[in-house]
Amino acid sequence: MYTISQLAKSADVNVETIRYYERQKLIEQPKKPLRGYRQYPEETLTKVLFIKRAQHLGFTLSEIDVLIELSAGSCHEIQHLAEHKLDIVQAKIKDLKRLEKSLKHLVSSCQSNSDTGSCPIIDSLVPAGRRLS
Repeated sequence: MYTISQLAKSADVNVETIRYYERQKLIEQPKKPLRGYRQYPEETLTKVLFIKRAQHLGFTLSEIDVLIELSAGSCHEIQHLAEHKLDIVQAKIKDLKRLEKSLKHLVSSCQSNSDTGSCPIIDSLVPAGRRLS
């Protein structure tokens, strides 16, 4: 059993993170005893660690809530959710690669620019026919 501060420390999160997870209904807040502090069971630590690991994989808290609900059910449903997340991640990677290519081109243009009165990076960001001043 853990107090909220012990739980937070064991999970390597802030106490406010635990409270936030409670408000989001991801974990259950134990009943307050007449004396002393609320006591969180070991299962709560397991759930908080699960939430943090899922977040590191890019799942949102609402997606994690669904994962928790599905955890007792079909692996096929969980697989479908993970495949959808993978599609999103792959699209982001594709966009980042496109961005990287554009930035490399702009940096290269800047490096080979001999005109001290203009900058290819700034020029590419200003709409055609307009001036930044």
